[in-house]
Amino acid sequence: EVQLVESGGDLVQAGGSLRLSCTASGFTGDDYAIAWFRQAPGKEREAVSCISSADGSTYYADSVKGRLTISSDNAKNTVYLQMNSLKPEDWAVYYCRADMPRIVRGCTKVNHPLGYVWFKYSGQGTQVTVSS
Repeated sequence: EVQLVESGGDLVQAGGSLRLSCTASGFTGDDYAIAWFRQAPGKEREAVSCISSADGSTYYADSVKGRLTISSDNAKNTVYLQMNSLKPEDWAVYYCRADMPRIVRGCTKVNHPLGYVWFKYSGQGTQVTVSS
């Protein structure tokens, strides 16, 4: 059974930084694609970033390019999302979701409207609050 556990959400001032972690268990070896989605009240769910172990490819939403960096530590089965220069509009619950790269085609479809569903394994979410 695949399990994902997120951590790292917190209250931070605009311009500050956070690092979110998503620790996965249950995948065979390093065969995974892990994506971060976020959901804020009154806003559409957004695919923020993704990393695929199959080829190391990554994805970033235009709204976070240059400010967020996704990385992985396979020895720890953990994917990190380093968030710098945070803005009030980054305020949201962040979820990591995962599946095998061959099923979700790596990160190529993560920003599809059904991307959140296709990455079928999910963590419980972690709250990021950015004060202005």
